[in-house]
Amino acid sequence: MADNTLIAETGRSTGSRPARRLRRDGRIPAVVYGNGVGPVSVTVGARELRAALSTPAGLNAVVTLQVEKESYPTLARELQRHPVRGTVTHVDFQVVDLNVETHAEVPISLVGEAVEVNRADGVVDQQMFTLTVRARPADIPAALEVDVSELTVGGSIRVSDITLPPGVHTDVDLESVVVAGQASRVAADIEEAAAAAAAEAEAVGEGEAAAPAAEGEAASGESAGGEEG
Repeated sequence: MADNTLIAETGRSTGSRPARRLRRDGRIPAVVYGNGVGPVSVTVGARELRAALSTPAGLNAVVTLQVEKESYPTLARELQRHPVRGTVTHVDFQVVDLNVETHAEVPISLVGEAVEVNRADGVVDQQMFTLTVRARPADIPAALEVDVSELTVGGSIRVSDITLPPGVHTDVDLESVVVAGQASRVAADIEEAAAAAAAEAEAVGEGEAAAPAAEGEAASGESAGGEEG
């Protein structure tokens, strides 16, 4: 595992105003916790944090956080971002044991072209954007690819269809739908209109069939009444 070390400074003041001042100075407020550590309030360099989380492992990179004289293997959790700029405003670092499985959210990336769905003017409906997995920290993948090339309208790809890397497992229901091929809204509207028209025609047909029967019953009743007279 490549070295990915981030130096954290302790002794920061808490509160909104000190946090804003830190960000102006290029520091990001953070908290370190877990595995018998903390929580400890620290700061990390904004530029260094971006670099640490820009490795091939992405947001699930193992970051060695150096806090004073101690070094801890950590995973970045609960990244808070600015609502407009998207920059990180706060981050929690969870101390982990490199030999013990931990849980992580892994992004799901769609690859390939859903030719059959596109031909039918359908829609590729991604219903799950991350998958919760468990693995040793160094084995957590940066992303999971789902190939939609064989997807059809009315078809779906489920969690059970995702190939997980060695050492990676999930406790999510294997029947959960990740992505589905949906008919286009126009096609769905046409189908609904056709079904409504068919139902209406059936109702009219039943009404017309019932009317002669009712007339026949009435005529029969009048005839019977005349005989009695």
